[in-house]
Amino acid sequence: MSVKRKGNSTVTIFPDWCKGCGICAAFCPAKVMELNDQGKAVVVREEECINCGFCELHCPDFAIMVRPKVDDEIPAVCRAVLEKAARKTDGPAASGDAAKKAASGKQKG
Repeated sequence: MSVKRKGNSTVTIFPDWCKGCGICAAFCPAKVMELNDQGKAVVVREEECINCGFCELHCPDFAIMVRPKVDDEIPAVCRAVLEKAARKTDGPAASGDAAKKAASGKQKG
């Protein structure tokens, strides 16, 4: 049995696809989502998400995506390869932070 940990997931709702059926908000075990005043699902407590995937699997409009946060998603061996690639492009002074930024797509500039 896998252990469900809170705060390791990112929940994205595509509002244009959501028809506001409310299945996700009604059955989420962690009460991560609610319906807003327009009847659309919104994420209100993402830090409580346990990545069970119920909402994503049961959304009839495919409007929800639940993904692990980037740092947890990258295995150590892949992180090492990314760091090595960052050193090649940035020179010998590159650090592990450069690889993390490259992996997450959050590079500045």
